[in-house]
Amino acid sequence: MEEIYQENAKLVYRFLLKYCHDPQLAEELTQETFLRAMDSIGRYDYSCKISVWLCQIAKHIYLQYLAKRGREIPSEEMVLDGMAGTDAGGNGTEERVVRRYELLDVLKDMQNLPDQMREVIYLRSMAELSFREIGEILGKSENWARVTFYRGKERLLKERKPETE
Repeated sequence: MEEIYQENAKLVYRFLLKYCHDPQLAEELTQETFLRAMDSIGRYDYSCKISVWLCQIAKHIYLQYLAKRGREIPSEEMVLDGMAGTDAGGNGTEERVVRRYELLDVLKDMQNLPDQMREVIYLRSMAELSFREIGEILGKSENWARVTFYRGKERLLKERKPETE
């Protein structure tokens, strides 16, 4: 487990830092990730790279952290800003509700994407990882991550456009 830690600790830390934007919290969650990984190493089935498995554990730990504190995922606003235009004179509460429903629709549409495509879009949009980092996490090239993101985004946009024919 020491070797796994040495090879993956920086990657898991950077992954968590992209989520929480707090170095101390990212360090704490990284430690918790490796503690949980030690406890569940027997369930690791080698179906993915160990770094992917660790990042999945880290993501779940971060989401549990947010749930315990009753906080929303901080990067949600970034996703919402990209989906809906803002009206400078609009009602903030009403706009947030509409944007929230739009986000839920996009997240539902994402469930129809292949697993890796969905993961690339999630890592790029929510965790704000670079294509290089995404490729590293998923054991693929930077170019693969870039193309997969583009294709997934195109599929989502196509599904979101109303049928005009």
